[in-house]
Amino acid sequence: MAPNPWVRGAVLLAIIVLLTLLPMVLPPFYVRVAISICLGAGFAVAWYILGGFAAYYSFGHTAFIGIGAFAAALTCQVWKAPHWLAQLGIGLGAATLASAAVAALIAWPILRLRGHYFTIAMLAVALVCAELASAIPVFQGAIGIGLPNIAPMSVRVELFFYWVSLLGFVLTLAVAMAIARSKIGYGLFAIREDEDAAQMLGVPTTLYKVQAFIISAALTGLLGAMFAWNLGYITTDSVFRGSLSLEMIVSCLVGGLGSLAGPLVGAMVMVAVTKLLLSNMLEYHLAFTGFIIIAIVLFAPEGLVGFVQRKRLARQARDGSAG
Repeated sequence: MAPNPWVRGAVLLAIIVLLTLLPMVLPPFYVRVAISICLGAGFAVAWYILGGFAAYYSFGHTAFIGIGAFAAALTCQVWKAPHWLAQLGIGLGAATLASAAVAALIAWPILRLRGHYFTIAMLAVALVCAELASAIPVFQGAIGIGLPNIAPMSVRVELFFYWVSLLGFVLTLAVAMAIARSKIGYGLFAIREDEDAAQMLGVPTTLYKVQAFIISAALTGLLGAMFAWNLGYITTDSVFRGSLSLEMIVSCLVGGLGSLAGPLVGAMVMVAVTKLLLSNMLEYHLAFTGFIIIAIVLFAPEGLVGFVQRKRLARQARDGSAG
């Protein structure tokens, strides 16, 4: 029997209240870990809109993190609002629009590529963006650029940015869920299964891919601005680094590409392991990431969520046959 909608609503409300209030009693270090989880999960879900729904795997989504970060930083330097809420809105708006504009500019030619050609092309886009940020003086990518602290005086800085990051993740997840239940989502699923067949059946594949690409980029840029504010000072190397794209992909692989729960679970696992278990062994982070990818491919190619679902269905089948 399906759960009562009121029960589901009450549970969801309780989770939101818990996530909002719990960090108020946590030490600053664990609040920082929670920020990393929110941002990591948000990045993974934004990537999933294109990589999970349509199976267009981008290795260059770090480009939009960097674009969003620099757009927010430069805008806040030029346009200083008197109130923290206005300054936050200006920075996030600039990051979202800049990322969406760049994505719209490159979407048509780059989405004509498929498979590893698209993957390599997106990696090249990220490298070009990083080089431009360092080479063009106005971006100040080589020397770095600071973001003003906009947290209200009455709120702990890490707590304020946790709430901002949590809001960014919730917004990204809500957009992804809405797309999954829309005509665009069904079209992207058809593209994932067989793009040529979907096109022959009348699905506007190019339009849906472009829309998903722009939405994914815009959300990544929005979260990139939050990421920049959390750092406080950004350079080309800090926001355009390739490991950020790798972390998005690994989070989705660890959690599973079968549902939106996968990126969330994967990001929680990866952040918890790297921030808590390997916090004193930074030199092993990349090695551990590679080990995780190999282990998932070999033992749970459907990811942790898919692995648990497969075991649950197998147990139900055994119980049914036994009964």
